[in-house]
Amino acid sequence: MDLKTVQTRHVPVRYFEGGPPEGKNGPDLVYLHGAGGVTAEDPFLAALAEKHHVYAPLVPGYGDSEEAPEIRDMLDFTLHTWDVVEALGLKDPILVGHSMGGMIAAEMAAIAPNDVTRLALIAPAGLWDDDHPVPDLFATLPFEMPALLFHDAEAGAAMMTAGRNVEDPGFLQAYLVTNARQLGMAGRILFPIPERGLQQRLYRIKARTVLIWGDSDRLMPPVYAHAFKKGIPGAQLVSIPEAGHMVIVEKTAAVVEAIGALG
Repeated sequence: MDLKTVQTRHVPVRYFEGGPPEGKNGPDLVYLHGAGGVTAEDPFLAALAEKHHVYAPLVPGYGDSEEAPEIRDMLDFTLHTWDVVEALGLKDPILVGHSMGGMIAAEMAAIAPNDVTRLALIAPAGLWDDDHPVPDLFATLPFEMPALLFHDAEAGAAMMTAGRNVEDPGFLQAYLVTNARQLGMAGRILFPIPERGLQQRLYRIKARTVLIWGDSDRLMPPVYAHAFKKGIPGAQLVSIPEAGHMVIVEKTAAVVEAIGALG
C-alpha cells in the first residue's frame, strides 16, 4: 500500500492506497480503521486490495498525520470523512468500517443516505446497552488487550508483539506516546462510552448493508450485532465463528468474502 496525502478544506489527510493495476480495478472501496489504527503492512488491507481499489484514510492524529483540534465531536468526524471522500474524487465507493471506523461509516451513511449504496460494518461501535456494557478501552492495560480483542488470546498477543522486544524501554515509551496520541483523538467519540445517538439515526441508512461480527467478540458483544441489524432496514448479518473483535485478522478471508457479496 502506498502512503499518500490529500488536502481537505481544514487539514491534510494521510491515506493508504492500493489495488489492482490500472484498467483492472475492482470497485473503489474506502476503509475506515478502528481505534488501533492501520499500517501499510496490514494484511486486511492487502486482502481487500486484491479485488478493490482501496483508500484507507488515517484519522487525524494517527500515524504521522497531523492532529486536528477542530474535529471535536461525532458530526465533525462524519463531515471530515465525507470531505476526504470528496477530496479523493470518489463517487459512491463501497464504504467499510471496523469498530470505531464502523461507527463513523454508519454515521456517514445515515447523514447522507443517498450517497452510499454499499456499506460493510465490521463490529462497529456506536450503540449502548446497559445490560451489556462495552468494556472501557481507555482503562484497559496493554497485557489485557489480547484477551479482549481476539478469540485466541495467545495467538493475538503474538500478533500484537511480532518482531518487537516488549521489554525494551524504548519500545514501551514509543508505544505509550503513540497510544496516548491516538486514543486522545478516538476519545472524542468513544469516551466515556462509545455512544453518540447513532441508534436514533440508523433508520436513515438506505445502503445495502452487511454486518460482520466475530462470535467471540468480547469488546463489542454480538448482542450489538442484532441491535444494528434491527436498526438498519434490510441489513444482513454475517456471524463468523472462532473470531473476536479483530475478526479482520483472525478470519480475514471470511470478512473479505462477506464484503465481496456487496458487489
